[in-house]
Amino acid sequence: MKIKLYIIAMLLLVCGSLRAQILVKGTVYESGSGSKMPDVFVKDITNKQITITDKSGKFEIKTETGHILVFSCPNYVSDTMYVVDLTPKRVELKTQSISLREVNITSRKETFDPHKEYPDVYTKSKVYPLSPSSWFSKEGRDARRLKRYFVHEEQERKVDQIWTRAYVSSIAPLKDKDLEDFMTMYRPTYAFVTSNNKESLAVYINDSYKKFEALPPGQRTLPSLSQ
Repeated sequence: MKIKLYIIAMLLLVCGSLRAQILVKGTVYESGSGSKMPDVFVKDITNKQITITDKSGKFEIKTETGHILVFSCPNYVSDTMYVVDLTPKRVELKTQSISLREVNITSRKETFDPHKEYPDVYTKSKVYPLSPSSWFSKEGRDARRLKRYFVHEEQERKVDQIWTRAYVSSIAPLKDKDLEDFMTMYRPTYAFVTSNNKESLAVYINDSYKKFEALPPGQRTLPSLSQ
């Protein structure tokens, strides 16, 4: 009897282990353009597994039916997927409007610290001279890509904190969709924002506004988010 119970227990453990290691694969595209999106952060909020899409927009993550996956990328609207089966997934992310990005920044109560939330990423991303596996293993490469993603996300949030509708419209006399299109087309880089003061940024906005006004009307409008 004890032997039978032991065998049953071992079978349950093996089945549970196999189930936990099922990979769901898929591809993330930009909505409208259909372009494949690299460096999209994918998280299973049920089992806390994380990954990031490769240069072809492809991903694979350990999950199972009943779990919830979240897809995030700076300047795009996050998407949530309820896993109903284990077939390959197609995910589309829409460009995030300026106003929604501002709402996301102001609504965040605590500063996101990936070092605290995902310490394994920083451990696995380390490269050791005498350990070739730390250089070439898929786990190590993925961890380094995730680390770069966290840096990029933080930089984009800092740009959003400065590149606001209130500030830009105080210099460039634009509003509504014209303002949104202008802010998207002439959005400064993190390097530019951190290496210039407010006076230099004001000059940049003024010069960019002149260029924007000089464009033919058809080139001043970006595609609608609904396309």
